[in-house]
Amino acid sequence: MKVAVLDIKGKDTGRKAELSKEVFAIEPNNHAVYLDVKQYLANQRQGTHKAKERGEITGSTRKIKKQKGTGTARAGSIKSGVFKGGGRMFGPRPRNYGFKLNKNVKRLARKSALSIKANDKSIVVLEDFNFEAPKTKDFVNLLKALEIENKKSLFVLGDSNNNVYLSSRNFKGSEVITSSELSTYKIMKANKVVLCEGALEGIETNLSK
Repeated sequence: MKVAVLDIKGKDTGRKAELSKEVFAIEPNNHAVYLDVKQYLANQRQGTHKAKERGEITGSTRKIKKQKGTGTARAGSIKSGVFKGGGRMFGPRPRNYGFKLNKNVKRLARKSALSIKANDKSIVVLEDFNFEAPKTKDFVNLLKALEIENKKSLFVLGDSNNNVYLSSRNFKGSEVITSSELSTYKIMKANKVVLCEGALEGIETNLSK
């Protein structure tokens, strides 16, 4: 599978990048994609929610009325959740929402996500580039040259580049990561995935295992 390599001005360099069929042209497994995205979002949750139950609030422990003869249900404590000001029944408690997912499933999910994007022609291959200094304007010009200034985009670099990262930091719709930080969630979230030439080898090496 060959894709044209563009420069930072959006022009065709005349070169072609070979995308591995084992990574970019497999039969997508939608359930694997679902599981990987679900795990990613679950890991973002803090799980620190907490409500006080009847044993944790301040209040009298006196039996508030006699056991029998009132014509109503028996009640032993004002702190019961059925009374105003009482503790919450079955309230949220701190917990960890994360769950285990096998490496092979995660690898299949990322390959499926990349294959979906490749099939939708949403993958752009860009020659390796750098900015002389962190400038938001330079990144804006790059987005305009690639005609993705109004789309959610994901830039995947071969190695960390501080100038490029800082230049993109003001854009909520664009994210710059390295090939080792690639995740199914980030791939599926983006309308356009921009792969730098230097990142292709790392992606194919990681996902071909």
